[in-house]
Amino acid sequence: MHPPIMTALSPTPTSWDRPHRAAERLARSWSLAIAGTSYVSMSGLEVQDFLTALSTRLIHALTAETLDLGDVREVGTTLVAAHFTEPTTLERTVAVLSEQFAKAPTRRVAEIQGALAAGYAQALRDRILDEQEEIRTAALWARARAEESRRVSEARFRAVFAGAAIGMSVSTVDGVVIEVNQALCDMLGYTEDELRAMTFEDFVHPQDPPVAAGMFEELLSGGRDQFRIEKPYIHKDGHQVWTDLVASIIRDEDGEPKWLVAMVEDITERYLLQLRLRHQALHDPLTQLPNRTMFFDRLAELLAGAEEEPESRVGVCYLDVDGFKVINDTLGHDVGDQLLQTVARRLARSISGDGQLVARMGGDEFVVLIERAGGTDEVVAVAERALDTVRAPVHVGGHEISISASIGVVEQPLRGTSTGELMKAADTTLYWAKADGRNRLALFDAERHAREVTRYELSASMPAALERREFFVEYQPLVRLGDGVTIGVEALVRWRHPRFGVLGPDAFIGMAEETGLIVPLGRWVLHEACKQAARWHREHGDRAPVMSVNLAVRQMRDRTIVRDVKAILEQTGLAPDRLQLELTESAVMGSGGEPTEALNALAALGPRIAIDDFGTGYSNFAYLRHLPVHSLKLAGSFVAGLRPPEGADPVDQKIIAAVIGLAHALNLSVTAEGVETAEQADRLLALGCDTAQGWYYASAGPPSAIRL
Repeated sequence: MHPPIMTALSPTPTSWDRPHRAAERLARSWSLAIAGTSYVSMSGLEVQDFLTALSTRLIHALTAETLDLGDVREVGTTLVAAHFTEPTTLERTVAVLSEQFAKAPTRRVAEIQGALAAGYAQALRDRILDEQEEIRTAALWARARAEESRRVSEARFRAVFAGAAIGMSVSTVDGVVIEVNQALCDMLGYTEDELRAMTFEDFVHPQDPPVAAGMFEELLSGGRDQFRIEKPYIHKDGHQVWTDLVASIIRDEDGEPKWLVAMVEDITERYLLQLRLRHQALHDPLTQLPNRTMFFDRLAELLAGAEEEPESRVGVCYLDVDGFKVINDTLGHDVGDQLLQTVARRLARSISGDGQLVARMGGDEFVVLIERAGGTDEVVAVAERALDTVRAPVHVGGHEISISASIGVVEQPLRGTSTGELMKAADTTLYWAKADGRNRLALFDAERHAREVTRYELSASMPAALERREFFVEYQPLVRLGDGVTIGVEALVRWRHPRFGVLGPDAFIGMAEETGLIVPLGRWVLHEACKQAARWHREHGDRAPVMSVNLAVRQMRDRTIVRDVKAILEQTGLAPDRLQLELTESAVMGSGGEPTEALNALAALGPRIAIDDFGTGYSNFAYLRHLPVHSLKLAGSFVAGLRPPEGADPVDQKIIAAVIGLAHALNLSVTAEGVETAEQADRLLALGCDTAQGWYYASAGPPSAIRL
């Protein structure tokens, strides 16, 4: 048992901000883990300093924007150069990195572990090769000595041959084994006589590299002097011995191949370590399922052969355990880990057909890859089986936990598909399943995905669009019903998108509110509108229209709204009474059902306050008595009831009449939105409505289109 691995690095992001301290902590854990595994001529403090320098390089590799695998390989080489040469040293080093870098991206950690192991292994091989080359040189030198010193040379060669730590044999080019040393006998479990009775064919193994036979024939024919491969031998007791084999030809005086010298190093421990490292790099340590690296490697391999199989299709089921964070937070991470292990075992058991791979992507997310899918029905059937498997209650830590999962299902042709597109579609579809209520699957819809991608592109490009002044403001008249005079205008923002053309507010205002961009965008619209209103007032005096500007809920919640309105009025020179601010009912009221402080502060500045889309929110006249409101704007849905050619809807007509009567009783003016016909205008006038706007009068347009 080696010393316990201490936690060297804090999981908090601030650890990476102090790389030297993090390196010292990593070095302490590292030195404890490898203590006693290799003999080195260093004191404990010297080992600590040595490993601190290497830890600094590893942490830099982990956090650097671009991973330098060459530098990581040099860390492995440096370990060997310092005589840390036992396989156990490397194994414990990899274990330390797995634990200390557990919070880092899995792929980056796997690449660092692999590069370090590769550098370590290469340095060991080079070290052995140097020793082997010295032996080979001694043999050639002995052969080249003059006749008078042949006996001395042969004695020296035999001494090296017999005492070498690696296995050696000398054979004729016809395959007759002439000499073997004790190291080779010990390695393979045979006596010298048993080995000398064997031929080349006896050493052939089914797992030999495919190129081995050709290289061997080329060597015996004189086409090459040496080759080096890793190959297995069968020990006399039946187990495999993995070796690093260097085979060399010794030529006679005429340059013809005469002897074959083989030098064999037992690398079984290193080979098994590499297998373990490869397994660790490609499997999740918690669930032992294939990890995201193996999944993406398999998917990339599948997509690479798409051209050879143009009709093949691929399926992906992206699964997320519902409510896993709540389980982790309430019952603890130990229970959460056991839950994930249970889910992983269930999925592995229930989905194990040919061409099906279950992997853990990280956290509570799993993915199923269906290679060469037979159609959507097959992939959906796999997803439904996964849902049924996960739904069974789980008993962990003394708790019975009922769980469910959501799955995004994608099935499409291999040809023309990329890894990024496929996984983006799977992730999006998983989001649909969760948004639709969880505990279900959602099937990928290309048209819906395209709409959402377009929406995302619009959302992502909005900040830059504001800077590039792609937004502009149009104005729609507010007409007095009694005489048809334009007494006001409503400012309506538009987006002149370079790809999609001119977009109305319905296409982007919702996204702007979600992202918070509505605050700077609304501030810009208010400034543009007030600047235009001030210009009209300078040109037309009191005949100039009152400027009506919408304020969104998020703007009203922004702590700078009052200061912004005041500053814009001062900057543009617009009198406050020439501005009307339109707010929805939800923007007017706070979370407790009381008027917001900002509303009273805005009213104190002097602008008129109008309730927009009245009738779609609280629709409560009682609180209007206590609000600093001047006008109501009836929602267009009410006005639409006055449109039918066969006659107005009597219910809508009574509702509108009641609203207008109550508004007037509170000294509020009423504006009807969405007026499209003369009949609607006449009915609204008869009901006592004050002003109206809509296509019947004019659609929104540039300032020059407003007739004053």
